[in-house]
Amino acid sequence: MTRAAPAAERRASPTSRGRLIVLSGPSGVGKDTVLRELFRLAPRLRYSVSYTTRPPRPGEVNGVDYFFVDEATFQAMVGRGEFLEHALVHGQWKGTSEAQVRASLERGEDIVLKIDVQGAAAIRPRVRDAVYIFLLPPSLEELRHRLEERATETQESLALRWENAQAELAEQDRYDHRVVNDDVGRAARRILEIVEQGRVRGIGRVHP
Repeated sequence: MTRAAPAAERRASPTSRGRLIVLSGPSGVGKDTVLRELFRLAPRLRYSVSYTTRPPRPGEVNGVDYFFVDEATFQAMVGRGEFLEHALVHGQWKGTSEAQVRASLERGEDIVLKIDVQGAAAIRPRVRDAVYIFLLPPSLEELRHRLEERATETQESLALRWENAQAELAEQDRYDHRVVNDDVGRAARRILEIVEQGRVRGIGRVHP
């Protein structure tokens, strides 16, 4: 008797196309922390590693957190049309490899993009039916506190991130779902619920 393929294998079948989940939120809202918990809860989800021209922070690993490249390399990739989206964020360039995303989706993998509001705006007209989720802080005061506690920014950089955060928060209504990060576990579980609900309804699928 032929053994039935496990559910994970069936999802990765060439005939099953994956889905794109876009997560945005202001700097300091805790996107990385929430995503770590999300991937612990749902290891089948895949993370799209972005390219950036900013230097790595302590503990960040090239190819895991970001692909860290210089500006000349980044701009050469822009010239070759390699990015699904790219934007200047907090004074540094960030971009998502289109080939990387398309390959994951073709393998039937659900892939999570952590991108800013500019990147999400660039993707909307290019990718149909992605699921857009905006991560919110419990309050502006808490967001400011989190930014200051990170101690990874200069005063000038902190001021820029704070200004940009308020502009990003103004874009939240353009997203399908908004999740408040007042508790990391609760926020991750809510995002997973949204992803699973989309699976049942068949939304969030990406077509050629």
